[in-house]
Amino acid sequence: MAKHKTHYEDCDVLVVGGGMAGTGATFEARHWGRDMKIICVEKANIDRSGAVAQGLYAINCYMGMQWGENQPEDHVRYARNDLMGMVREDLGYDMARHVDSTVHMFDEWGLPMMKNEKTGRYLREGKWQIMIHGESYKPIVAEAAKKSADKIYNRIMITHLLMDESQENRVGGAVGFNMRTGDFHVFRSKTVIVAAGGASHIFKPRAVGEGMGRTWYAPWSNGSAYALPIAVGAKMTQMENRIVLCRFKDGYGPVGAYFLHLKTYTQNANGENYEKKWYDQTKELVGEYIDHHPTPTCLRNHAFIQETIAGGGPIHMVTTEAFQDPHLETVGWENFLGMTVGQAVVWASQNIDPKYTNPELTTSEPYVMGSHATCSGAWVSGPEDLSPPEYFWGYNRMLTIDGLFGAGDTVGGSAHKFSSGSFTEGRLAAKAAVKYIEDQKAEGIKVSDKQCEDFKVAIFKPLEIYQVAQNEITGGTVSPSYISPIQGLQRLQRIMDEYVGGIATNYMTNGNMLKRGLELLAWLEEDLEKVGAEDLHQLMRAWELKHRALTSQCVTEHTMFREETRWPGYYYRGDHMKLDDDNWHCLTVSRRDPKTGKFSLEKVPVYHIVDENEKRKAS
Repeated sequence: MAKHKTHYEDCDVLVVGGGMAGTGATFEARHWGRDMKIICVEKANIDRSGAVAQGLYAINCYMGMQWGENQPEDHVRYARNDLMGMVREDLGYDMARHVDSTVHMFDEWGLPMMKNEKTGRYLREGKWQIMIHGESYKPIVAEAAKKSADKIYNRIMITHLLMDESQENRVGGAVGFNMRTGDFHVFRSKTVIVAAGGASHIFKPRAVGEGMGRTWYAPWSNGSAYALPIAVGAKMTQMENRIVLCRFKDGYGPVGAYFLHLKTYTQNANGENYEKKWYDQTKELVGEYIDHHPTPTCLRNHAFIQETIAGGGPIHMVTTEAFQDPHLETVGWENFLGMTVGQAVVWASQNIDPKYTNPELTTSEPYVMGSHATCSGAWVSGPEDLSPPEYFWGYNRMLTIDGLFGAGDTVGGSAHKFSSGSFTEGRLAAKAAVKYIEDQKAEGIKVSDKQCEDFKVAIFKPLEIYQVAQNEITGGTVSPSYISPIQGLQRLQRIMDEYVGGIATNYMTNGNMLKRGLELLAWLEEDLEKVGAEDLHQLMRAWELKHRALTSQCVTEHTMFREETRWPGYYYRGDHMKLDDDNWHCLTVSRRDPKTGKFSLEKVPVYHIVDENEKRKAS
């Protein structure tokens, strides 16, 4: 261990992750904490990290309150409808009432916004989306964080949270390692804001072989947003609410701009509008939710999946009509070239010109995230002025561990935030974290050298394992003494795919399959004590895998607990096929005991604050 140098850093606010939520938190922490020491730690490089790394051609969450386009209440109703009732309305409203100010700052910082020539307003792509030239989105936003932080650490992976030893259930910082130097970093901090990524690659992806690693959601997002809090006993919510997306085949190119701006539509292989064919069958499953407008995303997926199972595939996006307009054709290509270059390359390699050929669509493998159209994540306190008692314990966006805050993918229950909303939530978390310190709630934190040293031994153990065991291999890559990160990852993906509702079973699972999945995940967890890493990059892969595996356990436990099919099109409980509002119109909350590793789950009421308030006013 001596060869891995230890660096200690003491600070007031530690931001884990430098994506949109992390940059928002770092920026806002400086505004309220003028004299505080603020540090942001990023696994990659903050200029090009997080889900917006490659660019983004729309800001998907903007109210337009200055023009009376939408109000926060409207956004809450929209998210609630899309999630079949299951959202934390206090969190959604809180984000929505602040998000416009975030977007206006991006505009001031030089993000190229498309404008409507007639009205001068931002150019709308849909009710909530505005169009941008987004290739430079992340570097522009990162600049604000770089100017705000005392220090930005790039290339450091945070693996564990530190806990205070003087007061139970209080955070004390975090530890990790530098993936270039192999140095060990200890960050002792009064508050920690987890703004890391959700989970891609926990289910087996459609892209395999030479395409391995191609996913819709950022491939480097390995569930640290969840694994870090789960490991220390924070409560989590809605972890069963994974997302499956309709995307262009093979490149995972987004479809939003095509549907909303180019006004394209889908059809089956025979040129039919297949969605209405599945109306009666869907109504049988979910009741009146199918009649809501807009149709919830999962139900549109459901029609797609059923049509494909019934032999109506492949499903195509009709682009040939829109692309006859040279302006729309340009928008269609630019949309990918500034955001998902891989899709344009795939089309070129398969001789698909969307002007003459309607490209295929597919449904993705599931992802677990709290920032897009689903709301997995940590159970956090809401804002004082909006939250019912069960949802409020002192500081906005604080987890059930004192001094530990969340933003972006980390926060459960606040769906449809996207990039602007994640940045906004980072701002809200940072403001609360600073207040927590000012209220002297972070006094006297004790983190012993032993706690740090124990983590140091654990973090570098895969390198030691490989060093000792590599000589036992006589040929190939299979060892009697260790598994490699890629072997562990493929095993994890297969378990989740086949038992927890992935593409292999058309997203179908049941209680017995989930039980078996948990058994296999427990065996995997045991074997991950013997994961070997030949270099620092593989050490990162080993810890990404451990975070993915812990996240996967939580997802599986939640999926088993909710005995209904709340979101057909995202996953199906074959033993409880119908949506069951009588028993399951509630949020699910779990906690893993850090000492035993056992999960306990409970139901928590879902409050429909927005319309209840309206009803009260009316009466």
